[in-house]
Amino acid sequence: MNIAIIGGGAAGFFAAIAAKENHPKAQVTIFEKSKKILSKVKISGGGRCNVTNGSTSIKHLVTAYPRGGKQLKQAFRIFSTQHTMEWFEQRDVALMIQEDNCVFPVSQDSQSVIDCFLKETKRLGIAIKMGQGVQVISPINNQLRLDFIKEEFSSLTFDKVIVATGGSPKRKGLEWLEKLNHKIKDPVPSLFTFNMPEEKITELMGIVVEKTLVSIQGTKLKSDGPLLITHWGMSGPAILKLSAFGARILNERNYEFKVQVNWVNELNNEIVREELKKIITTHSQKQLSNYRPYLLPERLWLFLLKKSNLPLQKKWNELGKKGLNKLITVLTNDVYDVRGKTTFKEEFVTCGGVSLESIDFKTMESKVCRNLYFAGELMDVDGITGGYNFQAAWTTAWIAGKLL
Repeated sequence: MNIAIIGGGAAGFFAAIAAKENHPKAQVTIFEKSKKILSKVKISGGGRCNVTNGSTSIKHLVTAYPRGGKQLKQAFRIFSTQHTMEWFEQRDVALMIQEDNCVFPVSQDSQSVIDCFLKETKRLGIAIKMGQGVQVISPINNQLRLDFIKEEFSSLTFDKVIVATGGSPKRKGLEWLEKLNHKIKDPVPSLFTFNMPEEKITELMGIVVEKTLVSIQGTKLKSDGPLLITHWGMSGPAILKLSAFGARILNERNYEFKVQVNWVNELNNEIVREELKKIITTHSQKQLSNYRPYLLPERLWLFLLKKSNLPLQKKWNELGKKGLNKLITVLTNDVYDVRGKTTFKEEFVTCGGVSLESIDFKTMESKVCRNLYFAGELMDVDGITGGYNFQAAWTTAWIAGKLL
């Protein structure tokens, strides 16, 4: 059996290794159109590579996928986060689970993962062809013919083909698969930070508030978690999660909208009112600037007081009903204008790709082209940050490689 893997990234290498281990007599070849392999693995997690998430609950895991969670539920029963951790550790990549459940190599270096893949492909005799991009797949009898972008490469025929080319930022990059009658979901960015060029809060860059609630005005989109103030706007897990679940809606709005921030992670305003009243009673003579509710970062608290037009020298017992309402509003419903987006670090993730309607998730085989399989982010599957995107890549690649 002759097997081709199109794409030399995380999903491509994992699929190739799975294919060769499960079909030892097969000839397996990886085709990568660029001169680099595993480039996204190299930069992911700030160069540390967040290989998976430490959660072993499938019910919990699927909530981290704005698209594809339902299909991955079945797939995770076949190859789970636990399987991933065992896979790497059996191949001498020691892993550690952080407090936030992100799983990294103990080496804290993505090169450990890259070296593992290269060692495995060499051990198994998997061929790697760089600078050979595929532009056409043609079904011929019971096989698939690959035609390459560069004309100097002759067409090649394979028994099985796994496409693992990663997310395409534009629909044009998916037309070659659309020609085979696969349904395509228009790709739009996911996992991005919010730009706020007109908002003074950017002066507080570097501040992190650990527990926030954020939402988009005029939608049902909401998220929670740590929020980071940057020199261009807002980032951090709460914002990134919101951008992932709102990828299509925010794209339709051309990334111009209002974000509401609840700085104290409390939906019930009456509970916040009672908390502030306690401060008025117990710290009545203290100036507003000298006592911070909910242990908010000092610079943020002073900023919110100024935003509410409350004098910093005013004492807590001088706040009055009007002042109290102003504070409750700014703490629980602080509104900012978003005007654009910035890609999160260099980890570009797309919402969209080959529609899941065109794929049999039990085997990862195409429903419209026999012997053609898919793995990774090329499909309309994407997760939030925390190792979820890599896990989807490992799972789909392993199933595709095993069940060829």
